[in-house]
Amino acid sequence: MSAELAFDTGLPGLSPLATIWAVEPATDGELIARVGEGDSGAFELLYQRYARPVFALALRRLGDRGRAEDAVQETFTSIWRSAKSYRSDRGPGAPWLYAVARNAIVDRRRAQGPVPAEPVDEPSDDAGPDERAEASWTAWRVHRALVELPEQERKLIELAYWGGLSQSEIADFVGIPLGTVKTRTRSALSRLADVLEGELS
Repeated sequence: MSAELAFDTGLPGLSPLATIWAVEPATDGELIARVGEGDSGAFELLYQRYARPVFALALRRLGDRGRAEDAVQETFTSIWRSAKSYRSDRGPGAPWLYAVARNAIVDRRRAQGPVPAEPVDEPSDDAGPDERAEASWTAWRVHRALVELPEQERKLIELAYWGGLSQSEIADFVGIPLGTVKTRTRSALSRLADVLEGELS
């Protein structure tokens, strides 16, 4: 693998040159789908795109470089093994990848000692047909509105909406200042509100 993050993972070897793609860069979801088909070139591109952000996030949460490197190794090992389970209709690729990383980081933190207990979820009543239909309609409108956002704004909303990341975690994951995340998020939410309001008018 490349640069500072070179681990003995047992994963497919990464070539000096990444696979040549079309002029339009592949989306995260497309790369994950190709990894699920055994495409090591797609795996290399995904690694190059996310190894450093995952490492930064792991280092922030674990506070130890060695454990953070282990978490990155576990993350990409899991991606290689489970990419075929990814479904694009359930959400974009980056939040799926973040969820894999989060699980690896939690595993490393467990190895350090007891993990603080998570709050117990409150029981909730199952939604009725009308509520499910309304939720589906809302989700469809949000998906449609997201397509119209600039890529740099859309990724932040996807990580917050599907990945459940805080703004500081998004800043670490994407590798941009927290202030930039806040500014782009405000801009994205404003654009989304305009698009959704236009659909209702």
